[in-house]
Amino acid sequence: MGVTTFSHDYSSPVAPSRLYKALITDSRTLLPKLLPQFIKEVNVIQGDGGAGSIEQVNFAEAAPFKYLKHRIDEVDSNNFMCKYTMIEGGPLGDKLESIAYEVKFEASSDGGCLCKMTSKYNVIGEFEVKEEEIKEGRESSLGICRVVEAYLLENPQACA
Repeated sequence: MGVTTFSHDYSSPVAPSRLYKALITDSRTLLPKLLPQFIKEVNVIQGDGGAGSIEQVNFAEAAPFKYLKHRIDEVDSNNFMCKYTMIEGGPLGDKLESIAYEVKFEASSDGGCLCKMTSKYNVIGEFEVKEEEIKEGRESSLGICRVVEAYLLENPQACA
C-alpha cells in the first residue's frame, strides 16, 4: 500500500473561528441546508461526534456518489484543526483504501483566514494517484467552502 499526499491552501475573508465552526462543528446541519441539491444529510452513526466517531454523508440524487463515511480522528477547536479519514464510499472505489484529511484554519492579518488542507491517499496495490485525478474532488470541496463562506458573509451572526 502506497501513500500519495497533496496539499492545498485557500484564503477566505471569514475569521478562522467562524469558518471552522461552519465547516467542522456545525457541518452536519449547515451543509444539507446550504447544499440540498448535493447533500441530503450528515449523520453520526457511531460515537458522539468527536474523535473516534463515524459520520455518514448521504448525497442527493444529483451527486455522483450515494454516500461516504468519515472517521473523525482528531478535533482541536482551540487551534481550529480537524483530522478525519474517509473509510468507505463512492470516491474510494476499488483503488483507494482510505483518504486521510487534515484541515487547519489560521488567522490572516486582514481578519480572515488561510485554510490549509492536506490529503493523504492510501492506495490499494500499485495504483498511483495523480494530481489531475483528484482535481474534481478538490474543486468540489473548494466549492462547498465558497458556498459556506458566502453564507457567513451574508449572515454575520451565523457561527459567531
